[in-house]
Amino acid sequence: MRKKKVISCVLAGVLALGATQAWAATTHYNDSSVTGGQAWGDWVENWDAMAADYTQVSLTPGCAETELNFAWYSEGTNPTPMVYFGTDGQNMQAFNGFSGPVDPSLTGGKTYYYNYVTVTGLKEHTTYYYAVCKNGVAAPAETYRTGSFDNVKILYFGDPQIGASKGQPQGEGMLSDADGAANTAARNDSFAWDRTLDIAMAQNPDINFAISAGDQVNKTGDAKEEEYAGYLSASALKSLPVATTIGNHDSLNPDYSYHFNNPNPTGLGMTQAGGDYYYTYGSGLFIVLNTNNYNVAEHELAIKQAVEQHPDVQWRVVTIHQDIYGSGLDHSDTDGMILRTQLTPVFDRYDIDVVLQGHDHTYSRSKILYGDGANHGTYEFKLNEAGDDYDWDHAYNTATGEKISLYPEDGDAAAKEALDRFTADNHCYNIENANNAYVTDPEGTLYMTANSASGSKYYELIPAQQDYIANRSQNWLPSYSIIDMTEQDFKITTYQITDDGSVQMIDNTFTIHKSTSR
Repeated sequence: MRKKKVISCVLAGVLALGATQAWAATTHYNDSSVTGGQAWGDWVENWDAMAADYTQVSLTPGCAETELNFAWYSEGTNPTPMVYFGTDGQNMQAFNGFSGPVDPSLTGGKTYYYNYVTVTGLKEHTTYYYAVCKNGVAAPAETYRTGSFDNVKILYFGDPQIGASKGQPQGEGMLSDADGAANTAARNDSFAWDRTLDIAMAQNPDINFAISAGDQVNKTGDAKEEEYAGYLSASALKSLPVATTIGNHDSLNPDYSYHFNNPNPTGLGMTQAGGDYYYTYGSGLFIVLNTNNYNVAEHELAIKQAVEQHPDVQWRVVTIHQDIYGSGLDHSDTDGMILRTQLTPVFDRYDIDVVLQGHDHTYSRSKILYGDGANHGTYEFKLNEAGDDYDWDHAYNTATGEKISLYPEDGDAAAKEALDRFTADNHCYNIENANNAYVTDPEGTLYMTANSASGSKYYELIPAQQDYIANRSQNWLPSYSIIDMTEQDFKITTYQITDDGSVQMIDNTFTIHKSTSR
C-alpha cells in the first residue's frame, strides 16, 4: 500500500485533514535486528548475494489442484524453460514451458529471460521432487508435498511489501530503499517475511497453498528486483505455492508478470503487471482481480468466465488488493472503498462467499454484507501526470467526470461537500449478520482485510469503527490467517506473531457453514 507523503512526526491519535497534512504510517514496524537473533546476523551476511540473485523460483497454484506452476529468471540469452518433476528424485519427468525476455531497464541492463512451466498430474498426499533448468543446467532438487484435496488448508496474508520500512531507524542509522544491496529496508523486511512464513508453516505443516492480497514489494513504477529477490528468498517458498494479487505497488511494471506464472489469465483488468485470473482447488473457486484497473465491467466478465467454467464449485472466493470494506486509517474511508459501489452488486450477482483483501495494513473482519439495491455513483482513480503512480488525492466520478478531493483544504466548503457526498454514496450495503462467529447459508459476503505479513509498515485503525465491521485489530505485529475449507465449512482464524516468536489468536474462528451443495 501506498502513502501520499511521509511526515517526520506522527501523532498517536487522529491527524487533522488540512492542506499541508496527510495520513502517514506510524512509527511501528518490525525491526528484524531486534526480533531476528543470530539468524538476523546470517541474513545480513548473505544479503549482498541474495539481493543480486534475480533467479529465485516462484511456485503458483495451477488451474486446478492437480497442477503446479513455476516461474523463474535465467541470465543470458539461452533460457531453458524446463522443470524435472516426479516422486523419485533420481528419475524425474521433464516438463517444458516457454520463455520471454525481461525488460533490461528493470535489471540494471543485464539480459534475463523469464521462464514459465506447468506441471500436471499431481495426486494428493504425495511427496514430489523438482529441479528447474537454468541455462541448460538443472538446479539442485527441491521437495514439494501435496496435502488433502478435500480438507484444504490455505495460508492467507497481506502486504509483505518488501522495502516499505524505508526511513525507519535501525541501529544508529535509518533504513534505505536505495537500489540493489543498498536497499537495507528490503533486507529488513525480507527477513521478517521469511520469519513469518517459517512460523506459520511450523504451526501448520499441512498448508496446501497460500493467498497473497497484494503488494509483494514496495517501489512503485521503478526497478525493484532486489525487493523481488528478497521476497522470493523466503525458504518456505521453495515448497509453498502462492496465488499472488497485484497490489498498487506491483501494478505499474511488468516485473510482477515475469515472476508469477498465474493460471487461467483472462486478459481482463489489465495494468502493466497483468490482470485477472482464476483457479480451482478442492471445493473452492478462487478468482483474483487486479483492482488497480478500475474497469469493473472487465472484472465482472472475469468473474462470469470463471463461474461459467466452474458453476458447481461449492465456494466462490475473490481476492482483491484494495479493501472496499476495511477499517484502516486512512484508506478504508478514501481510496480503499473507491470500487465499493461497483463491486458490491457484482459480488451479489455471482454469489461470492468471501472476499480477501489487503492494502490497509490493519486487520478487520466484516459482518455478512450485501448490496442495498439502490443506484449509486461509480468512481475511479487516475494516474498522476508522470504516469509512475496513482493520483491518490482525488477520486473521479466516472459518469460525470467530477474530480473529488479526498483531502480538501481547510475552509474549502465545496470540496468538503463533494467529499461528504462521495462518502455517503458509499453507504451502499445492508448488514445480514451482526456479530455471530458461525453462520449457516448466508446470502451475503464476508470481507476480510489482512494486516502486514512482514510488519514492514502498519497503519492506525480509523477512530470510529464502521457499522459493517465485526472485529478489528492493530497490535503492531505481523499477522496471517489460516483458512480451513471443506465441502461444508469455510473457517478462518487469524494470528499475530510476537517479538519473541510466539503465536497468538487475535480473533475468534469465523465459520460459514453450507447445509447443501451449490
